[in-house]
Amino acid sequence: MDYLLDTQALLWADAEPAKLSAQARSVMADPANRLFLSVASVWEMQIKNQLGKLPLRLPLEQLIEEHVSRGSLDIWQVSLPHVYELSVLSALHRDPFDRLIVAAARLEMVTLISAKAAIAQTLLS
Repeated sequence: MDYLLDTQALLWADAEPAKLSAQARSVMADPANRLFLSVASVWEMQIKNQLGKLPLRLPLEQLIEEHVSRGSLDIWQVSLPHVYELSVLSALHRDPFDRLIVAAARLEMVTLISAKAAIAQTLLS
């Protein structure tokens, strides 16, 4: 099965896996599942890291490459249809990166692994 990770899910999986739910850890550990990270998450992490708001254990490029090279993660490119899907999302959550991740998950009909309740509500509305 395919899963799209939100930014926080990847950060927790990388540095603080105990913060993930048992179900999320199980899904992410199952080699039968394909895990994706949106390039929007990479963009968000880059911005926050440069602003000093997001310390990372490795430089961002190395961190992402480590996960990709292990085969535990594929990068999901943002497409124009993902951007257009934003028009159908409710205003429950305003973070532009999260909204784009939600839009991609909805459009591609994949399960989103997220730590944020507002994202779950946006997916359901």
